Amino acid sequence: MKTQLVIFDWDGTLMDSATKIVNCFNHAARDVGLDLPPESAVRNIIGLSLCEACETLFPDTLVSMRTALTRRYRDYFVELDDTPMHLFPGVEAGLRELHRRGKTLAVATGKARRGLSRGLKETGLADLFAVTRCADEARSKPHPQMVRDILAQTTVSPNDTLMVGDTVYDIQMARGAGVKSLAVSYGVHARGQLLEESPISCLDSFEDVIAWICGTT
Repeated sequence: MKTQLVIFDWDGTLMDSATKIVNCFNHAARDVGLDLPPESAVRNIIGLSLCEACETLFPDTLVSMRTALTRRYRDYFVELDDTPMHLFPGVEAGLRELHRRGKTLAVATGKARRGLSRGLKETGLADLFAVTRCADEARSKPHPQMVRDILAQTTVSPNDTLMVGDTVYDIQMARGAGVKSLAVSYGVHARGQLLEESPISCLDSFEDVIAWICGTT
């Protein structure tokens, strides 16, 4: 396939942030008096918007409690929790190589705009992305709105577009928007879980992703 536009998920695909997300959910749940969910459950909702994630983790909890949880989670993620986050190996070099080759790059993330803007600034990657779309600007994954918005803004055909992500929500979102998807196994969802959604392939490193994309030029 020809690939002109590559849309990347952020958490779990470009940024190794799962441990921080799990820690912040645990701290926030404790603070508002909710039973701590198992780590596997928290990892499974990474990629959804924060509101969707809280509804999934605590479906029988009052809305007021979930609202308090989201606020406390943001406190921990922005200021109170110091768990380090890093780009996965090869991400910066790989993105710069795709940019050098003339690929149009974008981000579709379950993060809010404030969080993504901070991440782009801290990593120095903002100049590489033509478009970014966040969960507080569109419907949460797996709804295809974020991808559709990116396609409309870039005017690239779905046939020339690839979504790269580490969760089933990314693959489902891509399918709903009519674009191909590539899964990565180093994020939060297991390979078997990802393959059930029928991505083109499931790769084990970001370097493999770059090699795959460059090989389809």
